[in-house]
Amino acid sequence: MADVLPSFIFKLTAPFFIHNIPYTWRIFILVGLSFIGMLIVSFGNAVPLVICGITLASASSGLGETTFLQLTHYYDEISLTAWSSGTGGAGLVGSFLFMVMTTWLEVAPTTALLIFSLVPFVFFIIYFKLLPTPQIPQHCLNGSTTDDLEGQEHLLSQNNGDESSLDQLRTLQPERNKSLFSNKNNESIWLHLKMTLKRMRVYVLPYMCPLFSVYVAEYIINQGISPTLLFDIDEMPFHNYRDAYVTYGTLYQLGVFISRSSGSFFRIKHLSIPPTLQTINMIICILQSLFMFIPNIWIMFVLIFYEGLLGGSGYVNTYMNVTEFTQLEEREFAMGCVSISDSAGIVLAATISMFLEPALCQYQVGDGRPYCTLH
Repeated sequence: MADVLPSFIFKLTAPFFIHNIPYTWRIFILVGLSFIGMLIVSFGNAVPLVICGITLASASSGLGETTFLQLTHYYDEISLTAWSSGTGGAGLVGSFLFMVMTTWLEVAPTTALLIFSLVPFVFFIIYFKLLPTPQIPQHCLNGSTTDDLEGQEHLLSQNNGDESSLDQLRTLQPERNKSLFSNKNNESIWLHLKMTLKRMRVYVLPYMCPLFSVYVAEYIINQGISPTLLFDIDEMPFHNYRDAYVTYGTLYQLGVFISRSSGSFFRIKHLSIPPTLQTINMIICILQSLFMFIPNIWIMFVLIFYEGLLGGSGYVNTYMNVTEFTQLEEREFAMGCVSISDSAGIVLAATISMFLEPALCQYQVGDGRPYCTLH
């Protein structure tokens, strides 16, 4: 909860104020939060202090996801695919490198975390030096006027890649966008909230609900069911029961990485498909935990890998549909708004799993299968 709740709260409130924070400031803030959070986790000797560090890192994650999803609005569609692929690979590469350092190279966990705490500073190099000059893709220009396009082209020709160009570019968006993104002094807070909620409502059913649903089912499997999807140790290719959960997590991350990287060549236009299939997958996993009708863990490996594929495809296709079907002047707002859904789904899944996992484990113990209590 410390890992996901701060990120969710930030994403939930971001549509009401994030437009007032320039992208350059956001980069400095998210790097600072991430760096300080990892330092606190590295040196923290008490659980409350460590949780505080995790909270700061979670807030940085929420700000980062909102920021970079909105940044894809200013680039071609490949940027969204690249972002999605990167998020899919993050869990896979991050956990693998930590395992290599702490298990294979026998580096102390504190030292490993201190080394990783320097990684956020790469954002400065990427944002200020490597990120190309922002452009509006041709297929996104349908909602802009001639004056808007001339203004954008003039800005892009003058800034020569200057890091402030992204913040300047927003000021040249259509007039409707400027008026909605700015909170004038004489505008009441209530009116601003009401207007923002009205804008968000458009995206609830077509985009937010499907993404929310797929994440609820996905993380209930991850947090509440997969720790109980165990067999007798002699029937599994492990020496310890805990290794099964680690393997499930790795296979899940692999599926997520593959599917999040597939947006450029495999599309799902009907966003109800991934959550429907994931819900069926969740039901199968619950029944397996209760009745053990799947005969071996190898089939479960395939099922968990399939879970990752569904989750990643739901993520990337949701945002690609937002990019394709949302008007240009609303797209930046929509990308940040829809990002609420995945964190909301994880928070609800975590809440449910706090009750579901102990209940499933207790049932298994009563059924003569105490594997979930063993290490």
